Amino acid sequence: MYQPRRTSRSEFVPIRQLRYHVRIWGEPAADKAPLVMVHGWMDVAASWQFVVDAFSRDHYVIAPDWRGYGLTQSPGADNYWFPDYLADLDFLLDHYAGDRPVDLVGHSMGGNVAMLYTGARPQRIRRLVNLEGFGMPATRPSQAPGRYARWMDELKAFHRGEMDLKSYDTVDGVARRLMKTNRRLSQDKADWLARHWAQQDDDGRWRILGDAAHKITNAQLFRVDEVLELYGRITSPVLSVEASDDSLGQWWQGKFTLAEFHERLKAVPQLRQARVDDAGHMLHHDQPQQLAALIEEFIGS
Repeated sequence: MYQPRRTSRSEFVPIRQLRYHVRIWGEPAADKAPLVMVHGWMDVAASWQFVVDAFSRDHYVIAPDWRGYGLTQSPGADNYWFPDYLADLDFLLDHYAGDRPVDLVGHSMGGNVAMLYTGARPQRIRRLVNLEGFGMPATRPSQAPGRYARWMDELKAFHRGEMDLKSYDTVDGVARRLMKTNRRLSQDKADWLARHWAQQDDDGRWRILGDAAHKITNAQLFRVDEVLELYGRITSPVLSVEASDDSLGQWWQGKFTLAEFHERLKAVPQLRQARVDDAGHMLHHDQPQQLAALIEEFIGS
């Protein structure tokens, strides 16, 4: 099994009436900004272990499990609202950084949260790294009736138990699931991740540490005009990192393309772009050394 080079510790902090789990590597230092790393959809904070191990220097890394993921408490609701992630991050920074600006890294959904948050709170972020946080396809007002109807239908399906996440007989089954999703994930990393991505219940089955309510469609449309306004308010330098595999094209089949995302990025005042070779969407698992070098060079510049 994978053997971590740097050991993390777990902390639980009260955030907006939830018991939030935060994974910490390293110690605070007066001469270094805290490095906050936020994970994506159906992932956990422990997922950053491989990148943390690949850093050439010690950093004070703060990585929360988002609400309803990992060891963070679920709000007990039957769906999630995207602005809550921004507010949770704001409260977490109050707790760990106070008025001190931080370096912020976000992957996928976490990258999207990081971009929007930095537009709303530009003074709190010193450097921002967005790892494939693409956002969503543009929508039209005419889609609203169908979106609300789908949202209500999915809520009913959730309460009927039709959206429950699959459980596994063994932790090895969880590891195989991770490797099936990501063909580049090695056996040793999958075995290690499986024990953080899932937990054994009282019946002996391994269950994914993610609330099934995360699967429910957002009732609200994705407004590109609002996103561009937030992008334009970002004052920190931004590094946008993509993997060599075009996961966006695979997901949306032409409904949302990298070219459209790059067009949106033109609204960001100080932008750098980079690519990680031989990697898919889970680039922090596929090529942690490449990614760690990119992050360190950027936040150290």
